[in-house]
Amino acid sequence: MSFKIVVDSSANLLEFPGIDITSVPLKIVTDQQEFVDDAGLDIQCMLNYLSAYKGKSGTSCPNVGEWLEAFGDADLIFAIAITSNLSGAYNALVQAKAEYEQSYPGRRVCTLDSLSTGPEMALIAEKIRELIHEGKEFDEIERETREYMTHTHLLFSLESLNNLARNGRVSPLVAKVAGVLGIRVVGKASDVGTLQPLHKIRGEARALAGLVEEMQKTGFHGGKVRIDHCENRTAAENLAGLIRAEFPDSDIQIGVCRGLCCFYAERGGLLIGFESV
Repeated sequence: MSFKIVVDSSANLLEFPGIDITSVPLKIVTDQQEFVDDAGLDIQCMLNYLSAYKGKSGTSCPNVGEWLEAFGDADLIFAIAITSNLSGAYNALVQAKAEYEQSYPGRRVCTLDSLSTGPEMALIAEKIRELIHEGKEFDEIERETREYMTHTHLLFSLESLNNLARNGRVSPLVAKVAGVLGIRVVGKASDVGTLQPLHKIRGEARALAGLVEEMQKTGFHGGKVRIDHCENRTAAENLAGLIRAEFPDSDIQIGVCRGLCCFYAERGGLLIGFESV
């Protein structure tokens, strides 16, 4: 029986060694141009365009057919979607599962609403890969993955919330303070998959310290940390240093945001996925 992991592109996973994986692209859409969040997307070009663009912009989720195409001919599929409270991707995924299992009796699809995005989705995919390599059965993998998801979290630090506010993801009043006088907004993905601002902090150094404090409040005592950044590797490395100073044995990896996460995090943004006990 062949296993496969499928994610939408908000997971920022173009490469994922050790298992068959497909990333299904979301799209960033303006009145004049569409950016497909796949391996061919020029992130720098997209960000430059959007920073100068004054019209409406938004995102488009994968449709049922795109999920089905990503499933290929795998027997056992684990599919992870961006939080259903920010996108219709998960709803389309559930429909694709029903069609796939009806068309191919005996094949199975586990659909996972991450209630998150970015590096927390990557942690979930890593757990699935680990369980597959351990030789676990499909039902056991699903059960252990869903339990693991109760111990994964997402924090963010953003310099700008303009795109989030334009798309109704955060309050315009909250968005106004970001980027003013060096203010960063530190927040989290809530338990129901919404974006929840926590603090407005002046200065990047203080924001990074605030992230570490929030991680500890959430139950982080060492373990996996995945940091994705939008053109801000220095801050990501500084955050990794702060975490290692408190928890030297932490497993920290730094990656880059792809199109969808860059659209919402904007330049300077950090997304942090981590485990709690």
